[in-house]
This record gives sequence, structure tokens and C-alpha cells, in this order.
Amino acid sequence: MQNDSITLVTSKRKWFSVDLKELWRYRDLAILFVKRDLKNSYKQTVLGPLWILINPFLSTTVFTVIFGVIANISTDGVPQFLFYMAGNILWTFFSNCLSRGTGTFLGNAHLFGKVYFPRLIMPIAGVMYYGLTFFIQFVVFLILVLIYMFTGSAVHINAVAILLPVLLLQTASLGIGTGLIISSVTTKYRDLNVLVGFGVSLWMYITPVVYPVSQIPDFLGWLAYANPVAPIMETFRYAFLGSGSFNPLYWGFSLCVTAVVLLFGVLVFNRVEKNFIDTV
Repeated sequence: MQNDSITLVTSKRKWFSVDLKELWRYRDLAILFVKRDLKNSYKQTVLGPLWILINPFLSTTVFTVIFGVIANISTDGVPQFLFYMAGNILWTFFSNCLSRGTGTFLGNAHLFGKVYFPRLIMPIAGVMYYGLTFFIQFVVFLILVLIYMFTGSAVHINAVAILLPVLLLQTASLGIGTGLIISSVTTKYRDLNVLVGFGVSLWMYITPVVYPVSQIPDFLGWLAYANPVAPIMETFRYAFLGSGSFNPLYWGFSLCVTAVVLLFGVLVFNRVEKNFIDTV
């Protein structure tokens, strides 16, 4: 008598359903997606992975010239290149995680329609990939900070730097959560994708990436910190440059907003996941 094993794949019935054990079982698939991204990102390029370092250096140089030299925006006594590089690499990590979450459904519909695997693997793989690129850029940034420190510049690393893993996890969670919310909407209404790029650019300029919070008028200070990315940015700069300040209250508010955004993102993701193949 033959005893066949049958695996039945059904749609989720609960609004919130995240099987962490299942995600762990598919960890090798996530690593494969990371390797695929590394290969495809720099395929048929002259400099290859060197672009991981060239991109932040070029964009930081542009920021330094436009906002530091031409606009003469204060950086609170911190060397301009370091100030803009700190904001640049952290914002790039956030915006990349957001973009990866935004393209989860439409960008992978060809895979989702052919084979089953936990759909959250795709944004998780994106976080792993962009986390790797951030680490490489951060190492170079840290070397520059140490060079400036030993040459007598007004920068210093303090004890808040131990919060770096938490800051990165928070940044990735906020980006993925926001991206999943957007992805769940744009799956049905694709014309909204046009507004996403504009919205991300606008978000960057209302975040203290190219200017310190000290340049914001006092009566608008609370509004600046209502942006959940702002306390992350300020804490990161304070930890590794000594610029600005670390406010546990504002950062705690940002953590709460991040948790709510991620939770809501997973909720709507689970809802749309059931029938998005019919939509796309």
C-alpha cells in the first residue's frame, strides 16, 4: 500500500499571518536572490561592484558643491563631505528598502504565478542585499571619520554608536513597511506609481539629509521630528560625527511609528496577496 504525501497550498485566511518558521526554511532562497541581485546589478559594467563606492562618493560630492559651497548651508561645524555622506548612505539604504517593498508584487509577478514560496522572501532578500551595500559604504565612511578625527577635525564617535544595529533594523522596517503599503495599492492602481518617485524625492528634502535640524525654525522643529526618518538620521549623525543631538523621546516616537507602519504593511500585504495574481 502506497502512502503519498500531499502538500496543500491555500490562501491565508487571517489578516495578520507571518510564518517565521516557513521564512527560515526558505532562507537559502533569500540568499540566492541576493546573489542574483549582486550579479544582475553590475553585469556588463566596466567597474562592476566598485559602483557601490563610486555612487555615494559622486552624489556626496554633488551635495557638497550644491548645498555646501553654493547654498552655503551650515553643517554645525562638521566637515561638509562627512556630513553629506552620512545622510546620503543612510537615506539611500532607506529609499532602496522602500523601493524594493514597493515593487514586490509587480516586479515579481512572473515568479509568483509559477511557483510557491513565502512572498515576504522578496523584500527580505532586498533588505539583505541593500544591507550588504550599506555595510561596504559604511566601512569607507568610518575610515574617513577616523582620518578626520586624527587630523584634528571637530568630529567624534560616541557611545550612541552601539545603537547602529537597531537604527539599521528600524530603517529597513520603516522602508519595507511603507513599500508594502504602496505596493498593495499600486498593484490595482498602477498609475499611482508615477507619484511614488516624486513622493520619495520630496520625502528626502523634508528629512534632514542635506541640512541639520538646527537650521529648521524652532516653531517647525516638532513638525520635522514628526517625520519618522528624521530622528534616525539625527541619531546616526550624532553617534558617528557628534553633530546635532540624540533625543530619546523623538527616537522612541519614531520607533512606535515604524512598528505601526510595518504592522499595517504586513496586514495589507496579506490581504492583497490572496488575489493579486488575478489583478496583475
